[in-house]
Amino acid sequence: MRRILGVMGALAGFCVVAALVVLGAMIYFNRPPSLEPKEAEGISLNEDGSALMEVRKGESAQSVGRRLEQAGLIRSRYFWFALSRFSREFVKSGTYRLEIPQSQMAIHQTLVTGRQMLIRVTIPEGVTLKKAAAIFEDAGICAGDDFLRAASDKETLALYNIPGSTMEGYLFPDTYLFPVGFPAERVVSVMADNFFERLFKIDPDALTMRPDELNRKIIIASIVEREYRVEEEAPLMAGVFYNRLGIGMALQSCATVEYVITEIQGRPHPDILYTRDIEIRDPYNTYIRPGLPPGPISAPGAAALNAAFFPVSSNYLYFRLTDPDLGTHYFSRTLDDHIKAGLLYVKRRS
Repeated sequence: MRRILGVMGALAGFCVVAALVVLGAMIYFNRPPSLEPKEAEGISLNEDGSALMEVRKGESAQSVGRRLEQAGLIRSRYFWFALSRFSREFVKSGTYRLEIPQSQMAIHQTLVTGRQMLIRVTIPEGVTLKKAAAIFEDAGICAGDDFLRAASDKETLALYNIPGSTMEGYLFPDTYLFPVGFPAERVVSVMADNFFERLFKIDPDALTMRPDELNRKIIIASIVEREYRVEEEAPLMAGVFYNRLGIGMALQSCATVEYVITEIQGRPHPDILYTRDIEIRDPYNTYIRPGLPPGPISAPGAAALNAAFFPVSSNYLYFRLTDPDLGTHYFSRTLDDHIKAGLLYVKRRS
C-alpha cells in the first residue's frame, strides 16, 4: 500500500511539474518577441509602429505562423500551430493591422475573428461613377473596373428600381470604412442602401414614387450639385431648372457639357467652356437637347437632393455667378436682366 501511495505521489508530483513546465512554456511563447520586428513575405511595417499583414485565401496555419515568426511578431511558429489546432479556429483571409508588441494569442484572435483593417475613404459630393471608381482603386478597396461593372449590373439596377443603365447618381457621397479587397458588388450595395436611407429621410414620399418620377428628381439633384456653391441657393437653382422644363426651355446647364467632355469624351475638365463645347452633339448636352439628360451626371449630396425635392417656387429663369470667391449667384426673370448681370460681372472683374 505504501508503495502504491508512493508511486501515486511521485506521479502527482510529476504531473504538477509537467503542468508548470507547460504553463511556463505557454507564458513564454505567448509573450511578444524581444527582437525588433522586420518586414517579411506579405507583412510590412507602418510608420506608427504597427504591422500590416495580408492573409491569403486558403492559407494554412503553418504558413501564417511561419511568416509571423520571420517578421519577429511571434516567438514560435510551432506554438502558433499548436494554438491553432487546440482552438480549432481557422484564420480568415484579408488585410490586418497588428499592433506591436502584441501577444501571440491576441494576434491569433485577431486573425480568426476576421477583424480586418478598415480603410477610411471619402467620396465627395458631385463626383461621377468613374471618379468614385478611381478613388476606391487608389485606396486599395476594389478595382475600378470591378466597381464600374457592379454599378451597371442589370440585376442590381432592377433590385433598386433604377431605370437607367448605371447607378450614376444613386450612390451616396459619404465617408465609408471598407476593408482592403472588399467585393465591388458589396461596395455598391452599401452606397446604394445609404443613398435611399438618406433620401427617404429627406422626403418619405420618395418611397412610393414611380421610378421614372424619382429618376427625374435625381437628375435635377445631380445637376444642381454641380452648379451650386452656396447651399442656400441650391433650392433656387432647382426651381429655375423646373421652371425651364415647365415652359419647354432648354436647361442650358454648363455642368452637363462638362459631363460630356470628361465622362463621355474622356478629356480633362475644362477651365472654361467655349462655343464649340456647348455645340457638342450629345444627348447629355442640355444646351442643344431639350428636356432632361438621359440620366444623372453626378452623385448628389443631401443639400442637392433636398433642393430637387423641395425647390423654391419663383419666376426666375436664369442665374449667373456674381462673386467667384463667395460662390453667390444673381437670379433673374428675363434674358435682358441676365445679360445685364453678366456685363456688370465683367465690369467688376476688370
